[in-house]
Order: sequence, then structure tokens, then C-alpha cells
Amino acid sequence: MRIALFPGSFDPITIGHFDILQRAKTMFDRIYVGIGKNSSKQCMFTLEERMAFLHTCFEGDAQISITQYEGLTVNYCKQIEAQFILRGLRSDTDFEYEKNIAQINKEVVPEVETLFMVCSPAYSAVSSTIVKDIKRNGGDISRYIPKPLIGII
Repeated sequence: MRIALFPGSFDPITIGHFDILQRAKTMFDRIYVGIGKNSSKQCMFTLEERMAFLHTCFEGDAQISITQYEGLTVNYCKQIEAQFILRGLRSDTDFEYEKNIAQINKEVVPEVETLFMVCSPAYSAVSSTIVKDIKRNGGDISRYIPKPLIGII
């Protein structure tokens, strides 16, 4: 069974995250969408809200499991028997950042591979940070979040 972990803060999940997951479903039998607890990040939405957003997006999708974890992502992969970490890339800056993490992860847990998926061009400018900024300032975020969340966030 091919199992992947798609880790992130998902504060909030964006249309870009959603797109990556929909496309990745053709490659994996199960994908865990894991909210990593990161004490250095200041989130706009609570962990419970982010979990609820993800459950709403993937309700009824047996291939996607929503979870949360603490500690090293590669250690969590071992716990859930995931052979792959799935990461989305929007830019060359994302690649450089993610490449360094992937190389260290490979040293820590050699049996877990990191796979990168380039986001669809239409979503390359969309980030959770930008979505939060628009939301904080009273803007319309509906075109930047998955359809099931319109009117909820």
C-alpha cells in the first residue's frame, strides 16, 4: 500500500493545497493530511478549526485521512507507516527551502522519500499567509479556498 503524509499548518487550507491533494490521489492509496504542531508559528485559526476545515473539504473521501501530530514529520511517517512525504511547490524559493528539509529527513529516516509536486499555475501566488492577510482586512477569500469552505471561513 502506498501511503503519503501531506504535512502542513493548513492555516487555512488553500485551493493550492486542495489541488495538490486531488492530483496526488492518483498516485497513493492513502494520504494523511497532517497538521503539524509548530510552536514557532502564530496561527490565525485554532487547531480544532483547521481540523474541521480539512474534515469539511474531504468528507466522505476514504482515501484522505485528517490527522495531527507533534515532533519530527519523518518520525510521524514511521508511526503511520507512510513511505512518502508529499510537498507542494509554488516557486523556486519553496523548492530551496523544501529541498533542505527533505535532505535532512532522508538522513534521519532513510526509508521515507519526499516527493515534490508543482502547483497548478493558476495557484502559484496563493499562500495561506496571503489568504489570512486578505481575511484579516475584510477581503473576499472565496476564490483562494476550497469550495466546501466558502461561507465557513
